[in-house]
Amino acid sequence: MAQVVLGMATSHGPMLSTPASDWGQRIPADMANQAHSYRGNTYTFDELIALRKDDDIAGQVTPSVWEAKHSRCQLALQQLADTWESARPDVAIIFGNDQMELFSDENIPAFAAYVGETIYNKEYDAGKMANLPIGIPISVPGHIPPGGAEYSGCPDLASHIVQSLGKDAFDVSVLRGFPQHHATIPHAFGFVYRQLMRDRVIPSVPLFINTFYAPNQPTASRCRHFGQAVLHAVKSWPEDLRIALIASGGLSHFVIDEALDKVVLDALKSGQVDAFDAIDESFYQSGSSEIKNWIPLAAAMAELQWPARIVDYVPCYRSDAGTGNAMGFVCWVPEGSDG
Repeated sequence: MAQVVLGMATSHGPMLSTPASDWGQRIPADMANQAHSYRGNTYTFDELIALRKDDDIAGQVTPSVWEAKHSRCQLALQQLADTWESARPDVAIIFGNDQMELFSDENIPAFAAYVGETIYNKEYDAGKMANLPIGIPISVPGHIPPGGAEYSGCPDLASHIVQSLGKDAFDVSVLRGFPQHHATIPHAFGFVYRQLMRDRVIPSVPLFINTFYAPNQPTASRCRHFGQAVLHAVKSWPEDLRIALIASGGLSHFVIDEALDKVVLDALKSGQVDAFDAIDESFYQSGSSEIKNWIPLAAAMAELQWPARIVDYVPCYRSDAGTGNAMGFVCWVPEGSDG
């Protein structure tokens, strides 16, 4: 009988894989964005500066603060990776999202699972690197190792999860391979393989949630039930496997909202995961939508009655408009475990 031995959630934003001295590379893109999503509305960069003038953000965007926060994030990632190693899982099930990497306007499923034998994490060629948005190329090694890599999927378990989800009223798309235009796993998953598994990658089942793209974004409630259904599928798998459940993404970005993040972290600590349903769907937009990758994991952990341990929460501002990425690092281990 399969056994869940670990739950883990991490941000995966490019700032985590970028030296602190280069965090400002993304500011020109922030300034050009005419529709920053923040608390249910959209704003220009200048409008955000005016709106948040009393938030004392200027003191958060100095080189010394950037260095200190970057160091905290790296320490938190090390702690998660150490916990991962101690748990000794056999298989990882990863909740993540796609940002027009594998998917495109022709096909954006609400939920999908990778059921193939091999997971590719290929290096980008020079042309693709040249076309990446400003400030992103420097972060690519954070999710793709030099020379690229191939990892093992877990097709039997993945297929079982899809079939079990169907019985729980979730019709999930399946991927058996990668499209030619992007023959590599999205960064949400590559970050986990590199940073948490430290390139010692075990077989995994990538599960995709369409957090970003209207009109078929699953609601918070739907994501919560999805996590419970995934847990039920795992519990019904007959093989004796140690399974880790991982969420990749979040917290609030590309405009940081510490009040929103507090609601999220409080729900994790209390186990009252229906609190996610009370957050207005208009808050789950842009990068903050990736909180929905955490909700299925949180729901599964609440059903197991495992306590959440907040390893760290680091709001990494890069501009006085409040742009940046709030980084969260959380783990769940069974009571009595030393993880």
